[in-house]
Amino acid sequence: MAGRNGRTVRDLRRGNRTAVLQRLYFDGPMSRYELGPATGLSSGSISNVVAELVADGLVEEAGSVDSDGGRPRTLLRVVPGSGHMIGVDVGETRVRIELFDLTLTELARTERPLQRQGYEADRPLRGREYDVDVIVGHIRDGIAEVLAEADIAPGQLLGVGIGVPGIVARTPERGAVVHGQTIGWDAVPLESLLRSACELPDTVPYFADNGARTLGQAEMWFGAGRGARNAVVVLFGSGVGASLVTEDVENGRSVEWGHLTVRVRGRRCRCGALGCLEAYAGAEALLDRWREEGGRPPEGTDEETALTAMLAAAYPPEGTEPDRIALAVLEETAEYLGAGLSDLINLFQPERILIGGWAGLQLGSRFLPAVRRYASSYALRYPAQHVTVDLGRLGPDAVTVGAAILPLADFFARGGRRAEPAPTGPSPAWRTALEERAPH
Repeated sequence: MAGRNGRTVRDLRRGNRTAVLQRLYFDGPMSRYELGPATGLSSGSISNVVAELVADGLVEEAGSVDSDGGRPRTLLRVVPGSGHMIGVDVGETRVRIELFDLTLTELARTERPLQRQGYEADRPLRGREYDVDVIVGHIRDGIAEVLAEADIAPGQLLGVGIGVPGIVARTPERGAVVHGQTIGWDAVPLESLLRSACELPDTVPYFADNGARTLGQAEMWFGAGRGARNAVVVLFGSGVGASLVTEDVENGRSVEWGHLTVRVRGRRCRCGALGCLEAYAGAEALLDRWREEGGRPPEGTDEETALTAMLAAAYPPEGTEPDRIALAVLEETAEYLGAGLSDLINLFQPERILIGGWAGLQLGSRFLPAVRRYASSYALRYPAQHVTVDLGRLGPDAVTVGAAILPLADFFARGGRRAEPAPTGPSPAWRTALEERAPH
């Protein structure tokens, strides 16, 4: 029966279960007494919901605490092994697959390198490395490997989340479709391809989203963005991207920040356009510019190794002469990044900007002061004075953690109930759960 607002008793029960689960997940262990004011539910509703969740194996007792003059209060917590998620990062140098329990504790992982004979070989980057069948095969084999390593049955999965380069759209017929111009993917039906290739039950949903957005989601739920109402999380790898969480923009929305034009008739970007930020500030472009200016990147290495060598050349031990070309390119890159961040500051006026991604983490604190200085000098004074620019806290696994959050959010949105078979993918309710993310 539906009420005046259109919500049924079933909807209300699901909402109550979601409220209790989320409070215990983010703030637990908690007592029934504490759950009341934290969720806004009556003591009777709390008792009923907790009894259901305990019966479902989702919540368990976790000791007790003394009360003010009364009997000790029993603490409750989410059962870590009551659900499992897989997070996948389709990155620029590797495909990483990780298996997590419900509390996002890692249980198993595997990586599939996307190799070349050297970072400068076989241009453009898309080529064989981003062959759709190869990527799908890596994900399929990686899922089977982590499940076997942790001895987890496929039916125990709440879902598989995948972070990918490019724009992700959803269609009723094919589920998640990836438009990855920089990697040569044009409307790739990734979800339906994975469902055909992976031997997982129909009850296990797939979720695909932009890698910068999954990075941002992880930092907002568990990292340096927690508690912020307005933030920009930057993914700095071979290319650059960003995720916005603001009061004026849909929470967690990814933006193709790397394809902001920073120089008219400038360098050609991987996307084919001229003058994109990514053509100057991405790690791939940074290494190209070092070589073009007369530098000598190491031969036969991947981008991560080559960038490490560039940093070592530009910032050698005290008493050693630096590579002036490498240092100049890095300093110019800091200015491009700072200028790019100033546009985000002026447009969205965030409280925080967080820099992640493998290249961002490598450059780290050595790069940060210059980026901050340039961002402040190019941005309008008022918003620049009210933003902090820092590194993310979750390290190189942030994209896979954020990808695993996608099925977790769907699980919360369903009130802790598993998905029904859905050949074209999950219910849109999971996006609402992401927007109603961890409490501030």
